[in-house]
Amino acid sequence: MHFLEPASAERLTADGYLPLPGLITADGLTLLRREAAGLEALARRRDFTMECMDDSPRHMTTLGGQMITEASDRIPALYRDPDLAGLLARAAGEPVTEIADPVERHVLNVLHRAGDTHGADTDDHPYALVLFLEAPEDPADGGLVHFLPHAGSLRDLDAADGSRTARHRAGDAYLLRSDTTAHRVTPLIQPGLRRTVLNFAYTTPTARPHRTESATELYA
Repeated sequence: MHFLEPASAERLTADGYLPLPGLITADGLTLLRREAAGLEALARRRDFTMECMDDSPRHMTTLGGQMITEASDRIPALYRDPDLAGLLARAAGEPVTEIADPVERHVLNVLHRAGDTHGADTDDHPYALVLFLEAPEDPADGGLVHFLPHAGSLRDLDAADGSRTARHRAGDAYLLRSDTTAHRVTPLIQPGLRRTVLNFAYTTPTARPHRTESATELYA
């Protein structure tokens, strides 16, 4: 699959976030949407608060990496694509490598009901690449990423200056320094809206191991 090169990676270190507009080509988006539509039939509804993430809410439908590996060839191959790995390394300014955890490696997240949200968290691994297959057209409809780099706690998303929101369209992506950037997805406002993303988790050769129960609770 061909990827469009990001114009600049300078803001990743400062912002913890690098937008990658139009990363997925039109043909690639068609293929991934078709794949995700089939996988969604295997996904599981989640409605709970996550204790290890300050009781932040999870209202979403998810499918973990272990199930995706069993049901899909395309998504695991994309996760390991050498062209994508090279792009991410250039964006991050360091090598990025696949993670060992088969559950969290590549996951499908679907928000499709009014009020659906992926509440505040930080990730166990240094980098997350989020690929948008569907997204609300109007930013007033929700489904925005809300983030704060170098966060001292998840509560800083509400209390600290410097938090931001960003809108994305289908075919867009972003790279997040996800272990130190507090982030969440704002709730969908009304019925009939959908936000479907693939989330790819990556590590680095020098990253220190870190583990919470978040991935197990959400995807296992």
